Amino acid sequence: MPQSREEYFNMKHSKARNVIERCFGVLKMRWGILRSYSFYSIRTQCRTVTTCILLHNLIKCTMAVDPVETEYTAWEQANLHNVPHEVYIANVESTNEWTQFRDNLATQMYNDWLANPGGDH
Repeated sequence: MPQSREEYFNMKHSKARNVIERCFGVLKMRWGILRSYSFYSIRTQCRTVTTCILLHNLIKCTMAVDPVETEYTAWEQANLHNVPHEVYIANVESTNEWTQFRDNLATQMYNDWLANPGGDH
C-alpha cells in the first residue's frame, strides 16, 4: 500500500506505462508499417496510426482469441529480462511548470484515493 502521494503516483504511473507499452508492442507486431521510421507527412502518419488502432479494435471485437496478442504475450514472457539498456531513459530535464503540475496531480490522485480507497482510480 502506498504511504505517500509520491508512492501512489509512481504506482499508477508505472501501471499505465506498462499498459501503454504493451499496446504499442501489440500494434507494432500486428502492423509492420509501425515498426520502422516513417517519411510520410505528420498528417499521414497520424492517420496511419489511427487506422491501425481502429482495425486492431475491430479485430478484437470480432475474434474471441487474437493470435497476435497470444504471440505477443509469449514473446513478452520469453523476453522479460532481455530489455537492452538503450531502451531505458536515463535522464529527463524537468521544468518548474511540469514539476508543479505533476506534484498537484499526485496530490489530487492521492487525496481521491484516501477518500475512496476501495474505488477504481
